[in-house]
Amino acid sequence: MQPWIHLDTANVPGGTTQLRLMRRGDEFSIMLGTNELMNSRLSGSEQALAELAAERIAAKAKPRVLISGLGMGFTLRAALNCFGPDTEIVVAEIVPEVVAWAHGPLAPVFGTCLADPRVEIVTTDVARLIAGGRLGYDAILLDVDNGPDGLSREQNDSLYAPSGLKAAWSALRPGGVLAVWSSGPNPDFTRRLGRAGFSVEEKRVRARTGGRGARHTIWMASRAR
Repeated sequence: MQPWIHLDTANVPGGTTQLRLMRRGDEFSIMLGTNELMNSRLSGSEQALAELAAERIAAKAKPRVLISGLGMGFTLRAALNCFGPDTEIVVAEIVPEVVAWAHGPLAPVFGTCLADPRVEIVTTDVARLIAGGRLGYDAILLDVDNGPDGLSREQNDSLYAPSGLKAAWSALRPGGVLAVWSSGPNPDFTRRLGRAGFSVEEKRVRARTGGRGARHTIWMASRAR
């Protein structure tokens, strides 16, 4: 088996650990310490995040979608495939190096999606866009730091706290949806979504396409019309 090659390192703003971009042949991995945050061969649940959200706002004209985290572009590519040509997709990525990787060593993974005219990449904390986006989005796709049980920076916990969920509710237009990815279930977070005013549905999806791999959790939290 080929060894992993360390391509680059990035500091997470406000965090205490570093991201490492690794490659083994045509396989890529982004590591946080000893934890693998994402792998180019495991994209099923991240794709499902966009697909499930698109189903719920299919009737909306000219939807505006916010994606938290660029990562390896799995959710972005899925969003481009399942949202229409009149969709505006804003991607918030807090680590500048991750954006650089997308244009550099990870370009084969991203393909042409970054050049799509529907896409805007903003290098900032997604919390800032949510806080400043009252009634600004039809869907918010939240895939940050492994879900409510975060790993990389304590500030991410605020996204999943009651105040962060209230901010997300306010940023959504009536009928909008907050889709949240997590590596596993979290009953307390489900209850928090309900207390924040959302109608909540919890999904279990596979990490790999084709129904294989570990099971991850996606919450579909809808703001009533």
